[in-house]
Amino acid sequence: MGEARAAVLHGTEDLRIEYFPIPKTKEDDAVLRVEACGLCGTDHELFTGQIAAPCPVIPGHETVGTIESIGEVAALKWGVGVGDRVAVECWQACGRCAQCLKGTYRRCDQHGQTDLYGMINTERQPALYGGYATHHYLSPDSLVLPVPDQLTSVEATLFNPLGAGIKWGVEIPDTQPGDYVAILGPGIRGLCALVAARDAGAEFIAVTGYGSNDHPRLELAKALGADLVVDVAESDPVKSYRSATGGRLADVVVDVTANAPGALGQAVALSSVDATIVMAGVRGQKGAPGLNADAIIWKELTLKGALGVDAPVYRKALSLLAEKKFPFDLLTRQEVDLEETSELLTSMAGKSDVAPPVHGVIVPGS
Repeated sequence: MGEARAAVLHGTEDLRIEYFPIPKTKEDDAVLRVEACGLCGTDHELFTGQIAAPCPVIPGHETVGTIESIGEVAALKWGVGVGDRVAVECWQACGRCAQCLKGTYRRCDQHGQTDLYGMINTERQPALYGGYATHHYLSPDSLVLPVPDQLTSVEATLFNPLGAGIKWGVEIPDTQPGDYVAILGPGIRGLCALVAARDAGAEFIAVTGYGSNDHPRLELAKALGADLVVDVAESDPVKSYRSATGGRLADVVVDVTANAPGALGQAVALSSVDATIVMAGVRGQKGAPGLNADAIIWKELTLKGALGVDAPVYRKALSLLAEKKFPFDLLTRQEVDLEETSELLTSMAGKSDVAPPVHGVIVPGS
């Protein structure tokens, strides 16, 4: 079957190119030839050691590629065949346990929240469980999504962050036409939440960032339809929001910041009475300075934690991308091959003199 080339994480900032046998498929699994894999914030946090990785591991969980070989049972189950392009969901699901049957398959009794693609030790055969590789093994419990012909494979990697934007920015808070929205964090998921809220008919959307490094991303937010952008290092976001809306505050607040302890306090302050706050940004054990906890009671706020996304939302994301309704081509993007992955991850982690792109993509065959 030949060999696959992969970038393997062995420890903090220790990414090595290695080779693995491409497995022969059985009746219920498949092998994907990877064409593109998007970079997530989790990826550079694994790379820099902020998140513990089960090393050695092949990272990558925003994978798009072409089915190279597939068993008959898997082809029937997934509705795809050799030559079809698909996006790969990072979770695996047995489809039989109580959690899977009620739709929360990220809590699958068999696989759980740690047995996901991009986080599996290479000692488990056949090792190719991540997108930083020329080939990706698809287990019988994989979830795959057909990619519309209108999209290139690189464009299609946005299925993951846009799916998060739809889930966190619209579905969880039940964003309605006419709602006022605030999105904290102008990274790829924040910008995708902006697009999703605009597509859902939100009346007013603000996006916040912090510091000069975020200014280009805030300009992108304007281009993608934000009514207001605020650098919270320079301006009070609540005063800016009230000034722009004639005194109103947000019905929906989506926090997708990373390592920003003050964001929760800002989210509560930006919220109107009966608002919903969706917390999807991880800030570690840093507390919440500036949080007026009593305001959660006075305003009768709803706080919802958001961990993952699901296949139905990813399908919506792929459809929205295929419509070409929003100018995603404005996103700053950097495509690299496997050998250049370390440099891109360093940049994405903010540890390089080079400004990081909004959208980083690994193209293993380049």
